[in-house]
Amino acid sequence: MTVSNDYSYVSSSDNAFIDSLYTDFKKNPDSVDSSWRQFFRGVEFGLNRPAEGQEAGGAVVGNLGKEFKVYRLIDAYRSRGHLISTTNPIRERMNRFPRLELEDHGLTSADLEETFGIGEVVGLKNAKLKDIIGHLRNIYCSTIGVEYMHSNDTEIREWFQKKFENQAADRNFGIDKKKRILTKLNEAVAFENFLHTKYVGQKRFSLEGGENTIPALDAIINKSATHGVEEVVIGMAHRGRLNVLANVMGKTYEYIFNEFEGQATPDLTMGDGDVKYHMGYASQVTTTGGQKVYLKLMPNPSHLEAVSAVVLGYSRAQGDTLYKEDPNKILPIIIHGDAAVAGQGICYETVQMSALKGYNVGGAVHFVINNQVGFTTDFDDARSSIYSTSVARVLETPVIHVNGDDAEAVVYAVELASEFRAKFHKDIFVDMVCYRKHGHNESDEPRFTQPKFYALISKHANPREVYKDKLIEGKQIEAQLAVTMEEQFKNLLQERFNMVKQKPLPYLYQKPEEQWKAFRRSTPKDFDYSPKTAITLDTMEKVLKGLTSLPANFKPIQKIDKLLEERSKRFADDQLDWALAEHMAYGSLLLEGINVRMSGQDCIRGTFSHRHAGVVDENSNTRHIFLQNFAEKQGKYKIYNSLLSEYAVLGFEYGYSLGSPQSLAIWEAQFGDFANGAQTIIDQFISSGESKWQRQSGVVMMLPHGYEGQGPEHSNARPERFLQLAAEWNMVVANLTTPANIFHALRRQVKWDFRKPLVIFTPKSLLRHPDCVSPKKDLMEGSFQEIIDDADVNAKDVKRLIMCTGKVFYDLKAKQQKDKRKDVAIVRLEQLYPMPEEQSWKLLEKYKNAEKVWVQEEPKNMGAFTFLRRYVQFDDFKLIARKSSASPATGYASVHAQEQAKIVNGAFADKIESV
Repeated sequence: MTVSNDYSYVSSSDNAFIDSLYTDFKKNPDSVDSSWRQFFRGVEFGLNRPAEGQEAGGAVVGNLGKEFKVYRLIDAYRSRGHLISTTNPIRERMNRFPRLELEDHGLTSADLEETFGIGEVVGLKNAKLKDIIGHLRNIYCSTIGVEYMHSNDTEIREWFQKKFENQAADRNFGIDKKKRILTKLNEAVAFENFLHTKYVGQKRFSLEGGENTIPALDAIINKSATHGVEEVVIGMAHRGRLNVLANVMGKTYEYIFNEFEGQATPDLTMGDGDVKYHMGYASQVTTTGGQKVYLKLMPNPSHLEAVSAVVLGYSRAQGDTLYKEDPNKILPIIIHGDAAVAGQGICYETVQMSALKGYNVGGAVHFVINNQVGFTTDFDDARSSIYSTSVARVLETPVIHVNGDDAEAVVYAVELASEFRAKFHKDIFVDMVCYRKHGHNESDEPRFTQPKFYALISKHANPREVYKDKLIEGKQIEAQLAVTMEEQFKNLLQERFNMVKQKPLPYLYQKPEEQWKAFRRSTPKDFDYSPKTAITLDTMEKVLKGLTSLPANFKPIQKIDKLLEERSKRFADDQLDWALAEHMAYGSLLLEGINVRMSGQDCIRGTFSHRHAGVVDENSNTRHIFLQNFAEKQGKYKIYNSLLSEYAVLGFEYGYSLGSPQSLAIWEAQFGDFANGAQTIIDQFISSGESKWQRQSGVVMMLPHGYEGQGPEHSNARPERFLQLAAEWNMVVANLTTPANIFHALRRQVKWDFRKPLVIFTPKSLLRHPDCVSPKKDLMEGSFQEIIDDADVNAKDVKRLIMCTGKVFYDLKAKQQKDKRKDVAIVRLEQLYPMPEEQSWKLLEKYKNAEKVWVQEEPKNMGAFTFLRRYVQFDDFKLIARKSSASPATGYASVHAQEQAKIVNGAFADKIESV
């Protein structure tokens, strides 16, 4: 008989049921749930153990009903004691009705003096009820409150319970550790005070009120190093970032002062830069145990939680390549604000992805700087949940709430979190409840919106003073030591400040990480023509063999046999379709030892059933990925169907591209317009990251695009949005029409000795279009074609030049051939950005006497034409397109067909009229 650890259905006076369960336990302890086993064993150990063979109903059993009441009270403290814990340093707790009173559990005040054996389960043998309750309150209701009983993993519950109940109330920190905590607190507080004095009114998003973040991060790094961590990757928003840079990362105070002074002139050829509280940094530190740990603080815009997914992707890349997939070697730390972790959807997405095969990084430590206010919004307007960290319950992961004024409790909490992560390789949250001394920034007046709260804050001692007084009162340190520490650090800051005032320093650029040292910055000349990316016939044949071979005794559904035959036939017939050419790009790179990673919704099969990178055995349901192990010493091929997320998954793949520049990292949207769910990553990282932070990325975005009458949601990948973001050679935007060009575009991504994001508007109907094929020689010769000329016309006879991009070419070509129009040339602009300037001028010179028309499927206010008008060579082009529209496409198939016919016919009309 197995009974859940949910006791709500059991009456506290149901002796018959409990006696019956005890009888089962005596016969076979494993027949009852672990929580019941703990109860029965606790009673037996706490009281005199019954004689061997004693039947239920004896002395022990007769007391089980009341013992069970106490056990349920103990369990209530474990489950809900956090609701009355003293974790708020400023305000009184709201009444969350924790049901921890005696009467809630069938007990009375008369029972307080009674002795109970069940006290054994919390380390109190034969203890009075009043002592058991006092012990529980000391553990579960002090400056640390924990949530862990919601986990369905018995091992996690028992581990956390044992750790916390044995250590939380008596942490026994040595004097050296206490001095280190005070030192880090002193640095944090003095640094903020110094900046506040010297740079009055300047934004710095100070950590004041949450300074225990610094000893907390210091403790996580030191503790994790003892578990084998060699690299720590940190993501955080701007609050406290300068303090973390200075007092955790080791960025020198003089360079931070130099940035405040604003006297250093940056080299704008390196990009436009970013404000100081968005910048990243990397350094190596030596821990208290003597280990070397590499620290990486990721750059992040003001879009708060966006960096969370980037941190995870970067960590996964480092783990895959540098640390041989060992999660013990690299630790992500994600620092949240309370309002952001509760309100931002990407937090849920990243938590949901954390245990998935394609995105697992061995767990992250989430640290919440809980200011109890977001911008000007109080917490009771910022969330519906009790805690900002309630998203953690998605993973059933423990949450540790801790008072931000109790330095030792904070350090204990993060060390416990570090141990948990090291053992279980799961996410864990630490919620440090604190406050912010100033408003949203240092010039903001918080009393406009929180007058009562800030009246309390103004009278409250800072965390250093709180801890210093505690140590002095406990005679752990002399008062003079704290004064000396403060004075010495202030003098150091003043010395560095004077140095910068006397002689400004040059602008500090972050040095490239080791994996990026082989790469250079691009120049405009790099985009005139593409490098050679062809492969040999022998390579193609090896890849084909990998794409058509199945393991022994592997039985996919019958249609797969036909698919494999079709692959071989296409190759033999010299008509490679899109999927085969794409696979040839991946396979050839893998044979060169280059890793390939792709993720996206249903990308293994492909949204349109074209890719079939893997197939499934119809009996065992196991999956075979064709290119994963098809050759010796090949690169790693990782392809994952993603969770139904765009924002977090694209952020993850962008982060992966930062951590593994030698790899090809691809995200495929199920439909191109779904990219709008990830617009923050596109705007704030992919398009601008190199300019803001001098960080290149080679991430590839595949966005299915094209008008086939499928309605407004699945037609348009919004190329105009990407082209609006295109400037300073920041990324490549392409709309391709041949399988050979997708092959060369993908190979070019890793053949360049610099990196650029690649946005490809991939096809849908063209995946099976009979004319959308390429011969083998197009893969065995040359390189990517930025512009494809019309090979079927003689330039001297051409009276009209039609330029277009993407799928509409095939409709125009069909019309041209049907009407035998040798006077009309159709030229494809395959790469929209960077514009192939030299090639476009040469081509237009070739057709200089022809009327020039740009044809696009998209409405006039969308598509590429508005962007092309930036360039003087397109000044005299006329436009044929759908009418300007608020919606990307019509929802009626018949109307779509009429519009498409009007565009195509209009392109060949005697007189051009904009449609």
